[in-house]
Amino acid sequence: MDRLSSTFAALADPTRRAILARLALGETSVNELAEPFDMSLPAVSKHLKVLEGAGLITRGRKAQWRPCKLEAAPLKEAAGWIDFYRKFWEASFARLDAYLQRLQAGDADGKGSKPKKPKAKGKSDGRK
Repeated sequence: MDRLSSTFAALADPTRRAILARLALGETSVNELAEPFDMSLPAVSKHLKVLEGAGLITRGRKAQWRPCKLEAAPLKEAAGWIDFYRKFWEASFARLDAYLQRLQAGDADGKGSKPKKPKAKGKSDGRK
């Protein structure tokens, strides 16, 4: 699996996103990361392995302390990929905005002109 796919797969889980949010505040231990979650330490460790496999975190060893640290490069790559498509969103919103402005101005068909009433055939006084 390529790095971008690994990043998005890792980010797909809310627990892993919460772990990354905590690590954005600074490195911390596995035990501290596990505290807010209602799951076992081995379950949290599995999430950490996925994050580590995607390159989103690194785990170290300092004596008995095993700190986890956020690695932001894969997130930057994912943000860059998403940002590439921003121009399409913005263009779509610009077209929608222009259409809504035309509708508010009375342009019901959205093509720049007001709809025309069909002309009645026959005499204009309503007689047959």
